[in-house]
Parts: sequence; C-alpha cells; structure tokens
Amino acid sequence: MGYQGAIAFVTGAGSGIGKELALALTKRGARVWVTDVRGRAAEAVAAACGKAAKPRKLDVRDAGAVREAIEDAAKEGGRLDYLFNNAGIGCGGEVQDLAVAHFDRTVDVNVRGVVHGVMAAYPVMVRQGSGHIVNVASMAGLTPSPLMVAYAMSKHAVVGLSTSLRLEGAALGVRVSALCPAPVDTPIFASDYMPDLPKPAWMPNLKRFLTSVAGPAYPPSLLAAEALDAVAKNVGVIVLPSRARLLWRLARLSPRLAEAKIRAALAAERASKPAH
Repeated sequence: MGYQGAIAFVTGAGSGIGKELALALTKRGARVWVTDVRGRAAEAVAAACGKAAKPRKLDVRDAGAVREAIEDAAKEGGRLDYLFNNAGIGCGGEVQDLAVAHFDRTVDVNVRGVVHGVMAAYPVMVRQGSGHIVNVASMAGLTPSPLMVAYAMSKHAVVGLSTSLRLEGAALGVRVSALCPAPVDTPIFASDYMPDLPKPAWMPNLKRFLTSVAGPAYPPSLLAAEALDAVAKNVGVIVLPSRARLLWRLARLSPRLAEAKIRAALAAERASKPAH
C-alpha cells in the first residue's frame, strides 16, 4: 500500500512530529486531514501542505468528535488508508511531586485519545479490507523512563495496544504499527506544563536527561521521512533513529546494563536539583 492518492488522517498535526508527517504525506501524494486541538495551528500546517490537505480542529479526548471526523474523512475520500494517532502530551517530574490528576490527564490524551482513533478507524478499515493504523508511542514505551513515569506508562499502553491489534487485524487486511522515537527535537520539550494543574516542586530537564540516555534529539522532518518508509514496509514496531535500536536491544537482551545506563543519567539529573 503506497501513499500516492491515499487518504490519511493525522492527529496532533499542528506541530512537531504530526506536522512533519502531514507535510511528508502530501509530498508523497497523499490527501491528508490535518487535525489538532489548536485549530489555527491545523490551518497553518494544512496551508503549508497545499491543496491536498484539509484542516480540522479536534480534541482526541472527545470520542464522538474523533469518530465524526474520521467518518467524514472516509466518506469524503471514499476510503481511509492511514490513521496516524500522533496527538500526545508530555508529563515530567518525580512521582512524589505529582498528583493523580497528572496521570489522569496523560491517560486521557495519550491512551484514550489513541483508543478513540482506533475505535473510529478500525471498523472502516475492516469493512474495506485494508488500511494501516500507526500509533505514535515512544522509546519510553519500550524501556524504563524515570522522571516521566506517567508518560512512560501511557506509551507502554500504546505499544501493547498496537502489537496486539496488529495480530488481530492482520487476517482482516488491517495493518497496525507502533512508532517509537527516541528524543525528537519538537516543542514538547519547551511546552507549558499542563497549565491548569500544579507544577511539580522540581522539573527535571527532560531533554538533557533523555539525550544523555539515547543520544541527540532527532530532527522531526527526518523522523517523519524514515517513519513513512518503515510504515510502507509494514514494520510492526518502528524504533527511530537507527541508533536508538541499540538501546532497545540492550534493554531486551541485558536489562541490567540498560538500567545501569538509565540510573547513571537519573543520578546526574538529580544532581542538578536545587537544595532545599
């Protein structure tokens, strides 16, 4: 299944990975629905994509709105070839400084948002006998990720959903992949911290912590291009960039060595914590 003439639906496409996926998809000949909770951001990205893109304001926490938008895309396009469940939020800080509300918000967007997309698109694709769902997870969904426990929990859930549904959907013609990037140079590192919830007493520098574990942040445009190549090959768990696969393999083959590397980075980051 290629991209030329395909109908693709991207959530969280107003910036970062979602924006670059939308741009890359249109360059490869797809017609793309560019959706984001920030309507103006979706409009700006759609304009940059050109006539093959259509913007829509969409909060993935609203299951009814997600279903309506995906069904509209499938009806207008005559089918739905790709769903990129990309919308997500970060949540950093030590668990001792967080509240249940931080976990709830993370689950609402990062887990339920993905579920809403899957439950809207999957029936459409089953009826068609074709389609590909790409759920954007993270390396944090494959390895231990202290200082971002709520986020890691949500991304482990996305990986589990994806790898399990992949087997279930294969006989029905539906492909499913989990995209698990290492640190990517996106606004998530500089975004406001859930402004309606209390900030933790100490916020670690997550970019510094993550890059000390997995290497320099990767440009989102390169990530998008490589991700689309892997999706075209129907790779089930897409770990990017290629150097990140070393940490993934280490975590699987020698968990103690991987944990030692992560513990060292954790200790270094904690050393920057201001004394009370």
